[in-house]
Amino acid sequence: MSGSRERDNMLHLHRSCLCFRSWLPAMLAVLLSLAPSASSDISASRPNILLLMADDLGIGDIGCYGNNTMRTPNIDRLAEDGVKLTQHISAASLCTPSRAAFLTGRYPVRSGMVSSIGYRVLQWTGASGGLPTNETTFAKILKEKGYATGLIGKWHLGLNCESASDHCHHPLHHGFDHFYGMPFSLMGDCARWELSEKRVNLEQKLNFLFQVLALVALTLVAGKLTHLIPVSWMPVIWSALSAVLLLASSYFVGALIVHADCFLMRNHTITEQPMCFRRTTPLILQEVASFLKRNKHGPFLLFVSFLHVHIPLITMENFLGKSLHGLYGDNVEEMDWMVGRILDTLDVEGLSNSTLIYFTSDHGGSLENQLGNTQYGGWNGIYKGGKGMGGWEGGIRVPGIFRWPGLLPAGRVIGEPTSLMDVFPTVVRLAGGEVPQDRVIDGQDLLPLLLGTAQHSDHEFLMHYCERFLHAARWHQRDRGTMWKVHFVTPVFQPEGAGACYGRKVCPCFGEKVVHHNPPLLFDLSRDPSETHILTPASEPVFYQVMERVQQAVREHQRTLSPVPLQLDRLGNIWRPWLQPCCGPFPLCWCLREDDPQ
Repeated sequence: MSGSRERDNMLHLHRSCLCFRSWLPAMLAVLLSLAPSASSDISASRPNILLLMADDLGIGDIGCYGNNTMRTPNIDRLAEDGVKLTQHISAASLCTPSRAAFLTGRYPVRSGMVSSIGYRVLQWTGASGGLPTNETTFAKILKEKGYATGLIGKWHLGLNCESASDHCHHPLHHGFDHFYGMPFSLMGDCARWELSEKRVNLEQKLNFLFQVLALVALTLVAGKLTHLIPVSWMPVIWSALSAVLLLASSYFVGALIVHADCFLMRNHTITEQPMCFRRTTPLILQEVASFLKRNKHGPFLLFVSFLHVHIPLITMENFLGKSLHGLYGDNVEEMDWMVGRILDTLDVEGLSNSTLIYFTSDHGGSLENQLGNTQYGGWNGIYKGGKGMGGWEGGIRVPGIFRWPGLLPAGRVIGEPTSLMDVFPTVVRLAGGEVPQDRVIDGQDLLPLLLGTAQHSDHEFLMHYCERFLHAARWHQRDRGTMWKVHFVTPVFQPEGAGACYGRKVCPCFGEKVVHHNPPLLFDLSRDPSETHILTPASEPVFYQVMERVQQAVREHQRTLSPVPLQLDRLGNIWRPWLQPCCGPFPLCWCLREDDPQ
């Protein structure tokens, strides 16, 4: 697709829709928090916390991580003024399980936010699966500690359980005071793109069933008229009506998806169904600014979960055609501009020095988002693989930037293994809370590492899942300064020799299209971060010792797992009309309840 066609498509979409606190108290707060006897004294100087998460952003898409052709000056400024993590790992390579792990500090397999049958993420807003109510998010703990808590942007962790309004999985039931954004996720289907998550597949299935029933109806008619098939007219009528219904369904399924999944909510109320894309980015920015102004006397926790840079790459007109990387690059640069606007608001409201900022992506960029020679997914730099690949670095190594002026050393770079799950214990500790003791928390407090009071990460091992299947594990052998990576299962790339599963939306986790390695593949990420040189017993003297130690760690980890219902399996991940949120009588789901942004 050419640049002019991208611009035309985006313009068509736009037209188609009807007090300052100094750093000294903060420093004292952290020092006091290190002494348990003084923990009660930190409440007056707890930091505000601003979490920024991109959607589908590749680690290689940002200037401070090595991209010299994409303009991301605002994200780069965060890294210059703060701490950059270069081995920051997502707990999953797709959004629903990754975000569940981020909010709970636990591998998603512990909460059941995984599948065993290929349903990698929540498929519908009107499905019953979601983040279980017995899970504890960092928002819930911070709210109990007196923080104002807000989520603006993407959720994608479920909504309803038994009715269209019970909102059992809603952000407000998981510790957030305020929510504005999409309960689901932006998708190519929201704009009826050629890159489709489910519309094209559903249309094909419905058309096939229509053809089958139409053939049955014609056969019955012919048999009836020729007296070759002794049948009444009733089966003929029913099969014909069913065929017509299937044909109509295949025609309207695209509109159903747009109305069913692509809408905005403010707390428990639908405000825009379906979404009007020309308004979305300004509305998100307006909502962030409003939250920061309302809560500037703090403390607050604000999680800005960007809709960027997921397809269909909704981009405002003034950013179209401006990057060197087509529509995807335009969208990345627009998101960076949004980060800049948010930083400006912090400055204007006198909040910069009292706010800890964190920037990341939920997982790596998508390599399969491609049409012809045009790439609509991210670049993962030197790392192999991408979104959806449970073990390869490109799917799970993400940006990780922390800024807290006057406290965290500017320009510090940390290469130790860290995880998105580490945000949970880190922000809980900063807020004066306690990490839950009634469950396993896999995240580790990052503060000593960020401050430089610890030289090594507390993560000796990290496990890498694809759905509920363990695909890989890494071992930080600190005494040798080596980062080992062991792959038990890898996907079969298509076509042969490619670096992704082209022709599919994502690579599979099980079945004929994966390889179970015996012995497992071994890499030394310390010397080979691109995972290009497989180590063997002949080339690596400690091969068997490494394998034995990693497999022992896997067994120890697996003993800590408890059986839980899998939220993303079929029963919890199919569309149920009675769970469908609708701002009018179903199926007339249309409303626009808020004015254009100022």
